[in-house]
Amino acid sequence: MRVVVDLSRCEGYAQCAFLAPDAFRMHGEEALMYDPEPDDAQRERVLRAAAACPVQAILVDRLEGRTAERDVPVPAASS
Repeated sequence: MRVVVDLSRCEGYAQCAFLAPDAFRMHGEEALMYDPEPDDAQRERVLRAAAACPVQAILVDRLEGRTAERDVPVPAASS
């Protein structure tokens, strides 16, 4: 699993650090530090943390056996 946080959007509410402290930590009062590739054992906590973010700054990408080409959305064919 890969985690990306839009730090320009993050406002330091720290909900993620509360819900998944092994993956997210506050450094000081406003700076968020995070693990970009947390262990899969933390999956549920990380997903809950992402869902709880008030400004939706956390993106979680599941990498279960995918290649980069499959991660790119393919537009539907029109007829």
